[in-house]
Amino acid sequence: MIGIVFLGFLALLAIGTPIFLALGTTGVVLFYQDDALLSLAQRLIDELNSVPLLAVPYFVIAATFMERGGIARALVDAAQAWVGQIRGGVGLVGITACALFATMCGSSVATAIAMGTILIPAMLRSGYSGGFASGIVASAGTLGILIPPSLAFVIYGVLADVSIPRLFLAGVIPAILQILMISGYIIWFSRKKNYAIDSSTITRGEKLHKTMLALPTLLIPLIVLGGLYGGFMTLSESAAVSAVVAYILALFVYKGITVKETLSVLAVGVRNAAVIMIIVAVALPFGHWITESGLGAKLVAQLHEWDIKGWQFLLFLNLVLLFLGMFLEVLSVLMIMMPLVLPLLEPLKIDPIHFGVLVVVNMEIALLSPPLGLNLFVVSDIGKVPLSQVIRGTTPFFLILLVLLGVVTYIPILSTWLPELLMPTM
Repeated sequence: MIGIVFLGFLALLAIGTPIFLALGTTGVVLFYQDDALLSLAQRLIDELNSVPLLAVPYFVIAATFMERGGIARALVDAAQAWVGQIRGGVGLVGITACALFATMCGSSVATAIAMGTILIPAMLRSGYSGGFASGIVASAGTLGILIPPSLAFVIYGVLADVSIPRLFLAGVIPAILQILMISGYIIWFSRKKNYAIDSSTITRGEKLHKTMLALPTLLIPLIVLGGLYGGFMTLSESAAVSAVVAYILALFVYKGITVKETLSVLAVGVRNAAVIMIIVAVALPFGHWITESGLGAKLVAQLHEWDIKGWQFLLFLNLVLLFLGMFLEVLSVLMIMMPLVLPLLEPLKIDPIHFGVLVVVNMEIALLSPPLGLNLFVVSDIGKVPLSQVIRGTTPFFLILLVLLGVVTYIPILSTWLPELLMPTM
């Protein structure tokens, strides 16, 4: 019966059913089979009664204010002042500004939209091809779910019941590696194509001025991460304060929105947050049913019977996640796969913190994977670059992320060293 239900779930996805309806319908059928349908509504409420989940809508609202509020322009101008004068400098401005913006918003798509609106036209004016410019923004935008605070890590932390602050720390070194790898390719390709160097001179005073203008944006990561790791605020409290600070900066400092626009921008943020929370609401009972049904234990027994090693399991799982990432967005993959695979980590001696980073890097790749990679469509739309050209330009960065995935998968210390150093487990 379970097999028939899962086939029905896949069929719903195949015909384009929204993920929350597919998961919700499957959950209703599964609970009905166990004569527990009356408890489903209560489970929906219980699952949403989670303190870490309170951070999600606040982070989404903060990202919306930052995206609309002129904060991206300040970051781009500061990055341009420092790295814009070398060959490939405009591209390096892109990766630098995206990394800085990612420390504030937690969303890949928001990062790509906010930065792409400014950076893609600037790269095109500098002689960059549409594909190369789009590839930089699309790949750099994926840092939004790897650099803390990451919404993907928050959701994974809730599903896996692991420390979200430790997950945030785990993403730092892989994110630095990604930045270095993409930057290296940008410099090499720019020299190969002999892209022009910005000949305008920027004085030390101008650099300092643009840097000072961007400094207020640092209040957001300082509040989120400083409050969290300093023990002054919980994750949800720091997320709420970051949303307020993002609004104040957008309204009074960078003046990207007006008082009249406040409610409309807030409505967009609330709508985006509601989409996430509805999916979480219907998916968490689905995951609990899988756990309570004993399916996880059966999978563990099967792995023992086949004598599957940890490295083999990770290789197979990467392939599965890469395949799913071609057709589903990030949250959907997390909600579908994690209830199935999380029970297998302890028997295979896989650190759930390391595994979380592996999953998020897979989701970064999913954002660049045709036919449904969201970042591909985002940069194509805002840059007015044909989708086929975007896909070609993104391919080298897609391959770079595949290399990063291999490194992160089989060198777990890259993910676990910083959490163990700063937040050692007892």
